[in-house]
Amino acid sequence: MNKMTTTTTQQFDLLMEGKLSPALSGKYFDAINPSNGEVFARIADADSIDVQMAVSAARLGFDHGRWPQMSIAERGVYLLKVAALIRENAKELADLECASTGKIIKHTTFIDVPTAADTFEYFGNLSGNLINEKMKHSAPVLSVIEREPVGVVAAIIPWNYPLIMTAWKLAPALLAGNTVVFKPSPMACASVMFLAKLIAQVGLPKGVLNIIASSRAQAGQELVGSPEVDMVSFTGSTKTGEAVMVLASKGVKKLTLELGGKSPNIVFADCDMEAALGGSLSAIFMNQGQMCTAGSRLLVEDKIYQEFVEKLVARTKNLKIGPADNFETEFGPLVSIEHRNAVLKSIEKGKQEGAKLACGGEIPDINPKGAYLEPTIFINARNTMSIAQEENFGPVLCVMPFTSADEAINIANDSKYGLAAMIWSRDLEKANKVARRLRCGTVWVNTYGVFLNEVPFGGVKQSGFGRELGLAGLLEYTQLKHIATDQTPGGRSLVTNWF
Repeated sequence: MNKMTTTTTQQFDLLMEGKLSPALSGKYFDAINPSNGEVFARIADADSIDVQMAVSAARLGFDHGRWPQMSIAERGVYLLKVAALIRENAKELADLECASTGKIIKHTTFIDVPTAADTFEYFGNLSGNLINEKMKHSAPVLSVIEREPVGVVAAIIPWNYPLIMTAWKLAPALLAGNTVVFKPSPMACASVMFLAKLIAQVGLPKGVLNIIASSRAQAGQELVGSPEVDMVSFTGSTKTGEAVMVLASKGVKKLTLELGGKSPNIVFADCDMEAALGGSLSAIFMNQGQMCTAGSRLLVEDKIYQEFVEKLVARTKNLKIGPADNFETEFGPLVSIEHRNAVLKSIEKGKQEGAKLACGGEIPDINPKGAYLEPTIFINARNTMSIAQEENFGPVLCVMPFTSADEAINIANDSKYGLAAMIWSRDLEKANKVARRLRCGTVWVNTYGVFLNEVPFGGVKQSGFGRELGLAGLLEYTQLKHIATDQTPGGRSLVTNWF
């Protein structure tokens, strides 16, 4: 990334030991707006020593600080303060999220920012009774099972949903009593670093939360590989997740992974056509297809295949493409020109494999410095093609027909991924039977993208393991301890003393 020499843009520093500070090197890297290719912010560029200092601060904060000993209710107060600050600064956060990612301003304003606030609020209001295990008595020994924090958590997120994923990881990890070193992607982190400025105001104890950004690929490796880290919570590509597993194994660290997806979207002939069309468009073209849950494999029952495809292509061609900060825009740029070029390569591969390009696949004439790409649909695809098997993380849909529910299920499950799936049918009994046979962590029936703070989210197979959100997501950041107390005088019961 190019380093800036001017100071005309916003500047964001690291959050270290509860205070904002520049990197020790004094270096900053540029944040580029994918709508126009312009620099809009400078981010403090953490070096190896900064990563080490952040981890050491978290270690000290956990081992000798008061945070792990506080009650859940006491820790929850801090999360509620963060939620309030997010709402008070909603416009600036929405603008920065839009400029960082290319996500359209309608979504950052009405989805991303409110969702982040709601997540902090949800966890902030949770009762400690939800995670406290009941005492179990087996005379003369009293057994107590407790849940305690894991320790120092390294949390790493990708660039596609910075604010939401920050909330998904920080809120439960902190509520459980851990200290955290958090690293967003350098490709889109201005909104997160602004959030770090807000969090600095809530008065968290020293070392509890450290937020660092770095343009160096090695920063994530240093963080995951640190012997002072007890747990790693990673969201990103499956390839990177595999590397994270190797690094985390060296210290036998606890690990959660939310990785890639190639989600099937199954449309039965008895669907509500309008609902299925709208939902299918959202499933692949929201956030320009840059979603791990993107419904990038569309399976349409042969009875309606032709009609459905024609209507879907027509609606896709009518999507208004433009700068992300325009409230009239329906489809913005991809996160970067480099990423767009990678998606274009996958489109070319789809052509070479014999899939028919029904629409899109070209660079629109909007702004040559922007990372724009037309929403793309392939028809007559086969599930063996790379466009049906590999995650390109872009607005590329491959459409395939099916003749029966069994065939649709077989196609859907024929994937190394297992994150999410969609089903569209008026026959809810049939839809739910199909849902239970799909190998994935989430199935949406007659809807798409319903995420609830109360409900766990995660995948199977190469989409990862562990869960975000809900009680299950909170428990990921805890570990069990058994305390057994002999209640006989002098502890002389035959249960524990044999000699």
